[in-house]
Amino acid sequence: MHNNNWAVLVCTSRFWFNYRHMANTFLCIGMTVKRLGIPDERIILMLADDMACNARNNYPAQVFNNENHQLNLYGDNVEVDYRGYEVTVENFLRVLTGHHETAVPRSKRLLSDEGSHILLYMTGHGGDEFLKFQDNEELQSHDLADAVKQMKEKHRFKELLIMVDTCQAATLFSQLHSPDVLAIGSSKKGENSYSHHLDSDVGVSVVDRFTFYTLAFFEKLNMYSNASLSSLFNSFNPSLLMSTAYYRMDLYKRPLNDVPVTNFFGSVMKTIHTDSAYPGIFGKHSHEQIETTLGSANSNANQGTSKSMINQESGNSTLDMKI
Repeated sequence: MHNNNWAVLVCTSRFWFNYRHMANTFLCIGMTVKRLGIPDERIILMLADDMACNARNNYPAQVFNNENHQLNLYGDNVEVDYRGYEVTVENFLRVLTGHHETAVPRSKRLLSDEGSHILLYMTGHGGDEFLKFQDNEELQSHDLADAVKQMKEKHRFKELLIMVDTCQAATLFSQLHSPDVLAIGSSKKGENSYSHHLDSDVGVSVVDRFTFYTLAFFEKLNMYSNASLSSLFNSFNPSLLMSTAYYRMDLYKRPLNDVPVTNFFGSVMKTIHTDSAYPGIFGKHSHEQIETTLGSANSNANQGTSKSMINQESGNSTLDMKI
């Protein structure tokens, strides 16, 4: 039962021509995991730039991933936790490891535990063992590996899935060595990751190929679907991606055929079945508890009535004296 799932979704790119990276994060992953049941309070969203409010945007306060412009990704239900210059390597690592300043609110923290399944999605520009943050700094493969190691040692997850859509994405996983970690990247070493299509009205590409076909897979599912991780991985066609999706599976114990994708991309509410709405009263020795409670209530009621009558008589007596 997947009821303790978290998602950390990171767009590391600034500037208008990287519009597609923001759309990747919002639609193909952000809206997908929300639709499949992960609530906002368990989604940490980091966006390095605000394309919706960019002066070049012909559709102010809106972001689209398709030229038909039917679905605005930047709706009222989008909650951004880290925005603009808050999206740094340091803050990203703090989110993963939990090493926050005391002033950081709970809403911006990954409050996972040893029973949590975590999806970590990152998109942007990368290279051989690095991912650029805002064209200003880089997350190195060993930085990611060290953070994941700390997470495991501090019991911050049960299983972790890392998904990266960037050029040479596979190289970012080369230093990982912690157990119960699964990783998938959009391209192997030496390969680029490509955009899917251009929106002539917006003037730039609006979604990347790897994320586009990930969305196509999940559009057929709901939170109770039994589609496996193996079926997700097998759905990526190199001829459509124009790159080779890479999977790091040696650190993960379970067969992928036995793991539903909703173990990471979805969540269901945890419910407790009881015989009554009030298990504390209608549990063991319920009849005795009821009789005791009612008896005590009647006694208190009688006492209260007596006190009320005494106070009333005393009040009348006082009133008579004043008159």
